[in-house]
Amino acid sequence: MRCVAQFFHALLPWSLGAILSLNMALGEAIEHSDVPRKAIQTVHALSLYDEPALTEDFPYFPHVNPQAPKGGSLTRTAVGGSFDSTNPFIIRGTPATGIFQIYDTLMVENPGEPFSLYGLLAQGVRLAPDRSWIEFDLRPEARFQDGEPVTAYDVVFTLELLRDKGNPFYSSYYAGVEKAVALDDHRVRFTFSDTDSRELPLIVAQLPILPRHYWESHDFTAPTLAQHPGSGPYRIAEVDPGRRIVFQRDEDYWGKHLPVNRGRYNIDRLVFDYYRDRDIAWEAFKAGLTDFRIDARAATWATGYDFPAYREGKVKRLTVPDVNPSMMQAFVFNLRKDKFSDPRVREALSLTFDFDWLNTNIFYETYQRTESFFENSQMEAQGLPSGEELALLAPFSEQIAEEHHSERVFTSPLPMARPDDMRERFRLAFSLLQEAGYRIKDGVLVNQETQQPLELEVLLYDSGLERVVQPMLRNMARLGVQTSLRIVDINQYLNRQRNFDFDMVISHFPQSNNPGNEQRDYWTSEAADSPQSRNRMGLKNPVVDALVEELIAVDSREELHQVARALDRVLRWGFYVIPHYHSGETRIAIWDKFGYPEPFPQYAMDLDAWWVDPQQDAERQRSESPTPTQP
Repeated sequence: MRCVAQFFHALLPWSLGAILSLNMALGEAIEHSDVPRKAIQTVHALSLYDEPALTEDFPYFPHVNPQAPKGGSLTRTAVGGSFDSTNPFIIRGTPATGIFQIYDTLMVENPGEPFSLYGLLAQGVRLAPDRSWIEFDLRPEARFQDGEPVTAYDVVFTLELLRDKGNPFYSSYYAGVEKAVALDDHRVRFTFSDTDSRELPLIVAQLPILPRHYWESHDFTAPTLAQHPGSGPYRIAEVDPGRRIVFQRDEDYWGKHLPVNRGRYNIDRLVFDYYRDRDIAWEAFKAGLTDFRIDARAATWATGYDFPAYREGKVKRLTVPDVNPSMMQAFVFNLRKDKFSDPRVREALSLTFDFDWLNTNIFYETYQRTESFFENSQMEAQGLPSGEELALLAPFSEQIAEEHHSERVFTSPLPMARPDDMRERFRLAFSLLQEAGYRIKDGVLVNQETQQPLELEVLLYDSGLERVVQPMLRNMARLGVQTSLRIVDINQYLNRQRNFDFDMVISHFPQSNNPGNEQRDYWTSEAADSPQSRNRMGLKNPVVDALVEELIAVDSREELHQVARALDRVLRWGFYVIPHYHSGETRIAIWDKFGYPEPFPQYAMDLDAWWVDPQQDAERQRSESPTPTQP
């Protein structure tokens, strides 16, 4: 499960919690629709499988500094061109980075705990024993930034608005919600048609609440640059399309004294400056125009920090180990095109990606090859299928064997064996292409049946990835594939992606330790035709569809692991993507003016708990000020 903001801007999924065991103790004989509300205990938190770690009277999250000073600014880079909307919930337009800072949700995760949510807008929650409904008691003091109260009617309005007029993702994500009803101004009930999804109650708990009084009189479906109100800790302060967006900490934020917020949201101004090129953004950081960067380029991290500010100790570097599954970044085939329909073609093309050469010559041996969609977790498929995996896959054995042209999903171990020597890889790749019906004609790989050459264009919006793409395209060309690379601006890139007008793009599939409903958006047939789903490959596979539903309905951690392994195995043997690499850590560079909690919370870095150190900030400003000239 993934909260909405993380789905669009970067990661942490969730599922249902120990409240289930609490409520089940009240008796299995209670009818779900007739359960007296007073018979269901009102609790402060929801957690998966175990009890929430923090009791109802917790003063603040354990990792924060409750005395952290307020003030200062944090300037970050947004690379990729521009934005033209402050509405992130619709399919039209390019939303501004960081915009989810203005919204509150009903409940919020604890970054130091794997699968728990605690009350934010909601001060209490009741969950039916059979998970057929959930109720939230809203805090009467909750306010939007224009002073209007947050009510249960805003909650109902938000759900209906997102499902009816929002990005198609929302209709899928909230598909299991039958209805939402405001019981009064401060109580709202969600009724579920899908009671098998353990995470659905927590999914609705992370619903970002929009102000009904504002959006009823505005066109929600149209991109806008308005500084519209939310109820969160930051408000939109400055909108400069193509250049920057600025968020200002709301001094009158209604929830600043809540336990989930104490010691957080300390920085006054959050600035996102836009750069079209990552190299220019890097120069801006070195010049002190930005304060913070996540350094995803191995060469820069290895050799790029020999500049004055770093040597003088004004800039420092941090590495944060990844404890969640490593994100799958990959080249993605557009399966809507017939030329990529045969898995032997996809496998052959995947053999041209020479990770070892890239890691040695470009990445300074800092990366590992990504093999699994659940890399670095117990959900990663390894070796031969277990008995539990085979039981899950058995009903589809004939279909799997037919689609893959072999039984190896059941008989070959993972990770799959690949020749290290590129000449051997080329031989294997060409053999697979011949099996798929291709022959060389005048130096070009041609389909014998259609007489069409095999052509492949990689579409990018970031020139920084060209050095990763070009070696692979050169290797493909050696097989007779006609290849090209096209780099376009971000708006053209998004439009072509939405119209499925591409052969291959680079995509990301972030996972957590608790995958759930968001997997429908990644892999299922229903999501394949949705312009902004994560199923950019257009995968339509009944086996994958069934495994995703199994994953969502699991009742235990061990069962989750087994179903995820089966899903991982089918996806990997399908060769739907060409996986890239991962580092196992997040590399951060900052100008030395920030304080932050140490150690970092276990499951997220929680940048919201950082602060600007007044003394360090003042010293930096003094050092950057010009020295007065003597008369």
